Amino acid sequence: MAIGFYVDMTRCIGCRACEVACKDKNRLNVGMTFRNAHTYTTGTFPNIGMFSCTFSCNHCESPACVANCPTGAMFKSEDGAVLHKDDVCIGCKTCVNSCPYQVPVLDEELGISRKCDSCVAIRQAGGTPACVAGCPNRALDFGEIEDLKATYGEGLVNETTVHGDPSMTSPSLLVRAKDAATSGEPTEVSW
Repeated sequence: MAIGFYVDMTRCIGCRACEVACKDKNRLNVGMTFRNAHTYTTGTFPNIGMFSCTFSCNHCESPACVANCPTGAMFKSEDGAVLHKDDVCIGCKTCVNSCPYQVPVLDEELGISRKCDSCVAIRQAGGTPACVAGCPNRALDFGEIEDLKATYGEGLVNETTVHGDPSMTSPSLLVRAKDAATSGEPTEVSW
């Protein structure tokens, strides 16, 4: 079974409501996030493209963080989510350094790595991840990859100019990409 996120770039406006919902649910310290939204431009005037996208753990089929964790703190659950055992983590940052998507972060206050757990407790209670529930434009969804494909149809990808090469880890991610996100060199917009 593969579970993961669906991201619709045609709906994402980079408002960061997903970031706030995640940060609130996880009670994260200042400067720490498990989900990040960014806005990019491509091209040169007068042929400029723009897109926004939100990023989090891709709950990969072959996660580098799990493969490289020396203590087994990072693991793949039965439902396919990549999870973390805080009490087993030694804070070595191997997962942080091995993830090609830069997802795990070191919580310096706790001295351990932390990451998105797809709101596993909320999902087990029948709810949806906080980021999905918090998105005002319904640009995010979460579930079994095959169900997401059936719901959102053709033309979905898991690689764009800002997502990297999926052959490394087989991310459980589906993206409805804007044309600007599939070609050209993106430049991040600073607000």
